[in-house]
Amino acid sequence: IKASVQYATEKQNQNVTAEIKLKKDEQILVSIRFLGITMAKASITPTSVSYYEKIKGTYYEGDFSALSLLLGTDLDFDKVQNLLLGRAIDNLKKGKYTETFADQVYRLDEESDGNTKKSFYIDGNNFSINKQEITQTKEERMIQVVYSNKKEFKEMTLPLALNIDSYQKKGKAEINIEYNSVSFNEELSFPYSVPNDYKRIIIK
Repeated sequence: IKASVQYATEKQNQNVTAEIKLKKDEQILVSIRFLGITMAKASITPTSVSYYEKIKGTYYEGDFSALSLLLGTDLDFDKVQNLLLGRAIDNLKKGKYTETFADQVYRLDEESDGNTKKSFYIDGNNFSINKQEITQTKEERMIQVVYSNKKEFKEMTLPLALNIDSYQKKGKAEINIEYNSVSFNEELSFPYSVPNDYKRIIIK
């Protein structure tokens, strides 16, 4: 996937391009470029999250806690993969949900007395995901993902526009992603190595 990305917080606003390589259930490699120069790279596998960025010369190696912190919800590999492909973050077959239907949209609210509340909005015509929301009351954080401009490929239906809004105590962040080109079933390489002089950061 080749994409345009806009990332905005109360303190900064950045426009970059991204290349996303995804090998189903195995690895995701994201390269962030500005003016054609690779400024950051992230490698995500089922067991680890790694990234480095050039401006500060830092890198991170660890689990999904940093990514969960950034987006304001608990994540794992399957959830990140589903998020990028326009699928429900959770396996909807495994949960229990209250269903409502209005304006050709099904809304599924997870039946839970716990701290985490999840809602999924599903297109009544083709059963693709329009929007998903996850709220964690105790942590005062919420993430909302809206999908639009869906395109039918031979392999799958994919949204070409993703809008991610994340609200946390420390502030809010908005990530808008536009998929400019998508190809399937290619031979992919996943080159990732941290430059020697970069400083490792620890996220607590």
